[in-house]
Amino acid sequence: MARPLSSRPQLSDEVAAHLREAIMSGALQPGQFVRLDSVAAELGVSVTPVREALLALRGEDMVELEPRRGFVVSPLSRRDVEDMFQLQADLAARLVARATELINDQLLDHVERVAAELAAAEGHQELSALEYEFHRLINKAAGSRKLARFLDMASRYTPARVYTGDPQWRVQVVDDHAAIVAALRARDADAAREAVFRHVKDGERRLLRHLDGVGMWSAGTP
Repeated sequence: MARPLSSRPQLSDEVAAHLREAIMSGALQPGQFVRLDSVAAELGVSVTPVREALLALRGEDMVELEPRRGFVVSPLSRRDVEDMFQLQADLAARLVARATELINDQLLDHVERVAAELAAAEGHQELSALEYEFHRLINKAAGSRKLARFLDMASRYTPARVYTGDPQWRVQVVDDHAAIVAALRARDADAAREAVFRHVKDGERRLLRHLDGVGMWSAGTP
C-alpha cells in the first residue's frame, strides 16, 4: 500500500504524478476506470485532489471522462510510447550539445559527483532523485530555459520505478553517465549527443519490454 501523501497546496500535482506513473507503467491500463474513492483511500487523501488530478490528466489525454461513468484511462499504443521517447531523445541531445560549449569545470565536477552518488545509491527515491538531478544540471548548463522546460514536461511520462527496480538499468545508467561526462569534458558535442540519445533509447526499450510483459497492448494495437 502506498504511503499517505502529505497535505500541501500541490497535493493534486502529487496525485497526478502517481496516476501518470501508474498509467505509463501499465498498472492502470487503457479502458480501465479510475475510481476516485479507491485512489483517495490508497494515497490517504480526500477525493478532491484526486478529482483535480484527473481533470489535469484529462487535459494531457491520459484519461477521458465518460458521462455518468467516470474517468477512464485513454488509449495508449506502442507508437505513442516511441513518439514520447523520440521527443525526449531529440530535446535531450540538443541540450547536451549546447551544454558542451557552455558548462564550466565547477559545474561539470558537480555533475560527476552526482553520477558517483547515483552509482552508490540504494532505493527508488534516492535513485530517481539523483538521475533527475544529473540531467537537470546538464540541461541548465545549456542556457536554453524553454527547451529545458519542454524536456522536463516530456520526461514526466517516464515511469521511474520501472527503471529503479531494474538491476540491469542500474548498471547501464552508470556507464551512460560516464560516457556523457566524458563527452562534456572533451567538449565533444557529437559524442555528447550520441551518448544521451543512446541513454534515452535504452529507457524506451526497457519500458516497452516491461509493458509487453504486463500485457499493456490490446489486440490490434499498433
